[in-house]
Amino acid sequence: MKKVLITGITGQDGSYLTELLLKKGYEVHGIIRKSSSFNTGRIDHLYNNPEILNKKMFLHYGDLVDTSNLNRLLENIEPDEIYNLAAQSHVKVSFEIPDYTAQVDALGTLRFLDAIREVGLRQVKFYQASTSELYGKVREIPQNEETPFYPRSPYGVAKLYGYWIIVNYREAYNIFASNGILFNHESPRRGETFVTRKITRAASRMAAGLQKLLLLGNMDAKRDWGFAPEYCEGMWRILQHEKAEDFVLATGETQTVRRFAELTFNNLGIELEWKGKGIDETGIIKNIDLNKAKELIGFSSNDNKYIKDFTNELKPGDVVVAVDPNYYRPTEVDLLVGDASKAKKRLGWKAKTKFEEIVLLMIKADMDKVLRRGF
Repeated sequence: MKKVLITGITGQDGSYLTELLLKKGYEVHGIIRKSSSFNTGRIDHLYNNPEILNKKMFLHYGDLVDTSNLNRLLENIEPDEIYNLAAQSHVKVSFEIPDYTAQVDALGTLRFLDAIREVGLRQVKFYQASTSELYGKVREIPQNEETPFYPRSPYGVAKLYGYWIIVNYREAYNIFASNGILFNHESPRRGETFVTRKITRAASRMAAGLQKLLLLGNMDAKRDWGFAPEYCEGMWRILQHEKAEDFVLATGETQTVRRFAELTFNNLGIELEWKGKGIDETGIIKNIDLNKAKELIGFSSNDNKYIKDFTNELKPGDVVVAVDPNYYRPTEVDLLVGDASKAKKRLGWKAKTKFEEIVLLMIKADMDKVLRRGF
C-alpha cells in the first residue's frame, strides 16, 4: 500500500484528491492546521467514517511555516508521494497579507523540499500546486509550459518562487518534484470567498429571499474554468509520469466573470440585462421563467416554500448585480487561458466537463443548501 501525504487536505482540491487516492488503495495522510473551530467540512464524510479514519486516512496537525514539524511528519510517515496543495490562495487577500502569503506559498515549499533532503526520502515524488496566476500580464495567448511568467500579485510572485525552487531542487538534488500549473478549477466545494462560488451562493440566497444584492469586482476578467475533480486526477497522473516534469492543466476556453454570473442566474430562470459601464455597471432582472428553473434545478413538490419566496422576492426590474470598486485588484489580470497539449500527449489527460455543466452543478448544490438547510 502506497503512502501519500497531502497538505491542504481540507480544501477543495485536497478533499477530491483524497477521495481519488483512497479509491486507488493509498494510505492517505493529511496535514491540517490547528483551529478553534472545525474546518474539516469538505472531508467530514470521510472523517466520520469509522472504516476510513485512522485505518485508511490519518490527519496530523502541522503548518508549512514550522520546519521541525515537517521533518517529524516525514520521518514518521515516510510517504511515497507528497501533494503540496496548502497555500494562502486568495489573490485579492494576498495584497493585504503579502508577508504571510510569501511565508506559506514560497518559503513553505522550500521548507518541504529541504525536509525531504534532511530526512533522506530519496524515492519520494513531490507535487507542487502551481497556478495560472504565474502568467499574470500574459505574454502570449494561450499560455503553455514555455510561456514567460509575469505575476501581478503577491500570491503570484510567491507561487513563482515555489515554481522555480521546485525546478532548482529537481536539477540540483535529483528530487522527483513536479509543478502542476493549473488554471482555475471549480466545484460545489469551492471556497465561498472565491468569485465563482460567491456568485452561485449569492444567486441562490437571493432567490430564496435571504440576500438582496451580489457585489463583484472586474466583470470583464476572463478565466479558463475547469472542473476540480478532473484536475485532481491530473495531479495524480503528473506524479505517475516516468520523470519529473511541469504540466499545464486547462480547458483551452475562456469566459468572463459577467458570463459566469449571467449563466448562474439563467439556471434559476432569471434572464439578466446589463446596463452601465465600469463601476456603474449593473445586472437587472429582465424576465423570470419559473418553469425553466424547475426544469434545470429539479425542484420537487417539497420546494413550494422556495417557489413562493422566489416569486415574492424577485421581480423584473430588480438590480441583483452591481460593482464594488473594493473588489478590484491593485494590479489586474485580464485574461488567462491555457494550452494543455503537453498533458494530453504525455499524460493522456484532458478536461471533460463543460463550463455550462460546472455552473449548473454549483448552483444546484447551493440551491440545495438553501432549500434543505436555510443558508
